[in-house]
Amino acid sequence: MESRPAEPKKSNKAGIIIALLSIVVIIQSVKIYLDYNDKAQIIEQKANVEEDLAGTMQRLKEIQTELDQKIVEIGKLGGDVKELEQAKAEITAQLKRNVATSSKAIKELKDRVQGYEELLKLKDDEIEKLQSANKELFSENKQLKTQKNVLNDSINRLASTKKDLASKVAIASQLKAENVTVMAVNSKGKERESPFKNKQLEKLKVEFNLAENKVAPIEGKKIMIRVIDENNQVIFDVAKGSGTLMLNNKEEFYTAIQEILFDNTRQKLTFFYTKGSEYASGNYSIEIYADGYQMGSAQFAVK
Repeated sequence: MESRPAEPKKSNKAGIIIALLSIVVIIQSVKIYLDYNDKAQIIEQKANVEEDLAGTMQRLKEIQTELDQKIVEIGKLGGDVKELEQAKAEITAQLKRNVATSSKAIKELKDRVQGYEELLKLKDDEIEKLQSANKELFSENKQLKTQKNVLNDSINRLASTKKDLASKVAIASQLKAENVTVMAVNSKGKERESPFKNKQLEKLKVEFNLAENKVAPIEGKKIMIRVIDENNQVIFDVAKGSGTLMLNNKEEFYTAIQEILFDNTRQKLTFFYTKGSEYASGNYSIEIYADGYQMGSAQFAVK
């Protein structure tokens, strides 16, 4: 009698195959869904960045228009428009450049916009003062000769106010050195913190960052350091790049100098100075200067 084939085993095998195919289909479906979500998020992020950039560039164009208006107003009132014209030239150049669509680039651009907006606020105050002065002048021209001294007093006050405003803007645009460090570098390049021994002082290394300043223009700067001993004598060597600068209407020596383009990116500067002879034991100070004002300082000691 012939034995019949075991049909349930075939049925089980077919069921397993179907189950495996179902799992594969589910996995592929999940992968397709996740890939679609990732692409959608990337597209959305890119769209947000481009929208942010477009809005910032539009604000720049609006500021450019506001600067034009301020230049005309202040010019008619007899004020100085050089600073506004410089800001307008910077914005015009910026609008012609292609800005990278990265968060960092857009943040830097927004920082510039904020700086220009602060400048416009300062100029609004100046316009009010100039308008007030012009009204006083117009009124004075109608007054009797005996009242002329009152006008002169007003003009003097205006001149003083304008000078104070210019001084405040100049002070606000001054650069600051931050995170100043002074290290001794030996002949093998090893660095040590103060206090130093002379055998460790093959080179003196001074390093610092230029602090962010939204008011300061992007421009070339000469940054100088002065190394001063405890007898208030500046260490310098003209053959190694030392020179002089004006401090308090007096010509003074500096130890080392660098010419840079200040770009408001908190750039780091490093100075190396080789004295060529031993340092006398004692305490020393480092002074950092730009445009005749002190940006920062530090101290070190030699045993």
